Amino acid sequence: MLKLFSAICAAFVSFGTAAVWAQDIKGDAKAGEGIAAMCIGCHGIKGYQASFPEVYRVPMISGQSAKYIVAALNAYKKGDRKHPTMRAISESLTDQNMADLAAFYSEHGLPGGKSVAPKDSKPASPAVAALLAKANCASCHGANFSAPIDPSYPKIGGQHADYLFVALKAYKKDANQIVGRNNAIMSGFAKQYTHAELKQIANYLAALEGDLKVVPQSRFR
Repeated sequence: MLKLFSAICAAFVSFGTAAVWAQDIKGDAKAGEGIAAMCIGCHGIKGYQASFPEVYRVPMISGQSAKYIVAALNAYKKGDRKHPTMRAISESLTDQNMADLAAFYSEHGLPGGKSVAPKDSKPASPAVAALLAKANCASCHGANFSAPIDPSYPKIGGQHADYLFVALKAYKKDANQIVGRNNAIMSGFAKQYTHAELKQIANYLAALEGDLKVVPQSRFR
C-alpha cells in the first residue's frame, strides 16, 4: 500500500512541477521585497486573523518553500483555491512577480536565508500517529513535516493549527463554487478523516518546530 502511495505521489510531483514550473522563472528576492508591501498587512502581523470562510490566523509564509508559494498563488489565481482576497491579489501578479515574491519569502526570517535542518519530531500520541500513517503524510511533507520531498509541497511543521484545520477542511469541499480547494490528491486524503480527526492532526503539526514564522514589519512592531 505504501509503495502504491509513493508511486502516486511521485507521479503527481512530476506532473505538478512540470506544469507550474515549465519555464522555471528565476525569482529576485530584492524585487520581491517591494511586492511584499501588499502582503505585510496580513502576513506581517503576529496573530492577524482572516475571516473567510471562518476566523483563523493567516498562514505563516516567511521561510516557506518558494515553489510552493508560486503554486499556491497560481491556485488562487485559477480559482482552484477559493478566497476572494487572495484571488484578487494573485490576479494582479505576473509570473515574474510571483517568482520574486516567493524568492523573498522563502529566505525571509531564516538565518542566512537558508533553511535549518529539521529537528527531531515531537513524538505523536498513538492515536495521532495512526491518523498520520493513514494517509502517509510524512512521505510527501518530509522529516518533521518541514522537508517536503518536492519544494512545490508546503512545509507544514509549526504552522498555525487553526489555519491548518481550515485548509484541510477546504479540501473536503473540492466541488463547491464558493469555498474549498480543488486538488485531487489532497481531497482524497482529507475525505478519509472526520473534522475532529483533522483538528487532532492540525494541533500536532502546529506543535512541531520548523522554518515557518511571522516576521513583523517595523510599522507593526
